[in-house]
Amino acid sequence: MSLLRRSVLGIAIVGALAFTLNACAGPRLLSNVDALSGGGSGVKTAAAGVPYGNHAQKMDVYAPKGTAATAKLPVVVFIHGGSWRDGDRGGYAFAGKAFAREGFVSVVIDYRKVPEVRFPDFMVDAAEAVAWTRGNIAAYGGDPSKLFIAGHSAGAHIGLLLTLDPTYLRSAGVPDGSLKGAIGLAGPYDFYPFTSDAAVQAFAGADPAMTQPITYANGAAPPLLMLHGDADDIVLPRNSTALAAKVNGAGGRAEVRSYAGVGHVGIVQSLSPLWKGKAPVLTDAANFVRANSGD
Repeated sequence: MSLLRRSVLGIAIVGALAFTLNACAGPRLLSNVDALSGGGSGVKTAAAGVPYGNHAQKMDVYAPKGTAATAKLPVVVFIHGGSWRDGDRGGYAFAGKAFAREGFVSVVIDYRKVPEVRFPDFMVDAAEAVAWTRGNIAAYGGDPSKLFIAGHSAGAHIGLLLTLDPTYLRSAGVPDGSLKGAIGLAGPYDFYPFTSDAAVQAFAGADPAMTQPITYANGAAPPLLMLHGDADDIVLPRNSTALAAKVNGAGGRAEVRSYAGVGHVGIVQSLSPLWKGKAPVLTDAANFVRANSGD
């Protein structure tokens, strides 16, 4: 094994441990390891620190290298996790680059977090990010008519609630039917009563029913893909199966894919090339985007 390879693997091990122990530093270190190990191969940062919405939030845009403004590629808006209180877009560059490697334009967003805000403020931010993307992504080679949401953990909660409850997107000026689908990685969708301090903080004072994606399960929503590791002991897999059952029972389209031995962190780590062997998360997500965008 070469010295460079040993160094990258050593950093990767540290990154994996940091990701598990520290919701802020861990993802950022993983993004650095991802860059060293080829995660950015064939990808360009099309824009960095782009402001959006009304609350001083920013986003980064990634695209395949050589993407022309006329390319009309499918677009994935990625919402990071962190218990509604941690994380930032830079830490999840590896996720944006992963979708760009698959031939999509990806957008990784920041949003306001606890304790500075509570629900539904981060929902408002996510809706404003979708509105910006729909209005501006064509300049980066994205097709606003092929718009998808994806997220991990708290980001999956935000993304699927945004998809199922149309009031947030409508308030941001996004027409109904603008989303072609949503992808949730290890998301909490049916988690009341709240059992974690993070959830108690994030949803203090809110009507609990309004905070739960399962409340809004319906047959008219765009297709949903919920990906979950069966070893996840932080957000239990029943969140995905319960929501899928209710959406499908209402005549909608929801699919769950379960990965043996994969935990809460491992499912998002698998977007990076060093951990792709954990589970085919990126392949399954990319195939879902292609199937529902006509590509």
